[in-house]
Amino acid sequence: MGGTERSPDLPASPVDRVRRLVWKIALATLALMAVGSATRVMNAGLACPDWPLCYGQWVPRQQMNLQVFLEWFHRLDAALIGLSTLWLVGLSLWYRRQLPAWLPWAAVGAVALIGLQGGLGALTVTQLLRFDIVTAHLGAALLFFSAMVAMGTLLLPQVSTGTVGSLPWLGTGATGLVYGQCLLGGLVGSRWAAHQCFGLRELCQVMNSHLLGVVPATAAVLTLTLTVWRTPALDYRLRRLGNLASMLLVFQLVMGIATFRLRLQVEPLTVVHHTLGAALVGILVSFTVLAWRDRAKGPVFDHRISLRPQPAPGSAPNP
Repeated sequence: MGGTERSPDLPASPVDRVRRLVWKIALATLALMAVGSATRVMNAGLACPDWPLCYGQWVPRQQMNLQVFLEWFHRLDAALIGLSTLWLVGLSLWYRRQLPAWLPWAAVGAVALIGLQGGLGALTVTQLLRFDIVTAHLGAALLFFSAMVAMGTLLLPQVSTGTVGSLPWLGTGATGLVYGQCLLGGLVGSRWAAHQCFGLRELCQVMNSHLLGVVPATAAVLTLTLTVWRTPALDYRLRRLGNLASMLLVFQLVMGIATFRLRLQVEPLTVVHHTLGAALVGILVSFTVLAWRDRAKGPVFDHRISLRPQPAPGSAPNP
């Protein structure tokens, strides 16, 4: 997302280094959620029956198959993200005089989320994939992903336009609704509601809640995009993110319909559906953070514009 040009001969500034690390962690977290979704739909959640090792080993070579690999790689990715977040804390403390004051605190908070996520990951195994723990595990991962996206967006350079109007509120509402839809989707997957809906009334309620939730989430994203199109002199990044959110929404709806029709029987479709939902949350978080930053700063005057007092209405202009 834009910024000032930097000569390749110049070393990266502390802000640049930290921002790049944050975005790498965010992308790794998105990949982690995709692998976690694949682990769930491939019935690999208990492929490693113990935790944190797998069959008592760091690398279970003898037991390795597709299911074991998915669960093992999911844990490996999670461990790398945890170490990267600790590195983020170290960098933010080392360069604290050259970074925003909030960054070290945010990095420590991210480590706390990693600890929560790891604890929930352990419980998913020891509690034999209890649906509420599995859903909370997804919710914590989405929360951590959103935190990384928010931090990366806050570290971007920005010139405010003062034209965002209601967009910060629309972005906040859309983000909350899509986040809730992702949790409902995770609940559908963890309870296999799409398979058993016609057999158990409770699971039909879970499935129907997810289906009905599509309406307000879709309306919120479309309203956001329409408002972006109708807002003049808007930051180009907000326009791009608004358009990207609407495109992801269309793909997400198509994948959702296909997944529902096929009753989660085609695993790649389900994984893509879950991953697109997480990516849409990230796009909306980035949009919302940029919009609130713009609103907080207000209009910015170009230094080339003269700031001389303007003549009163009806008087002759100054020569």
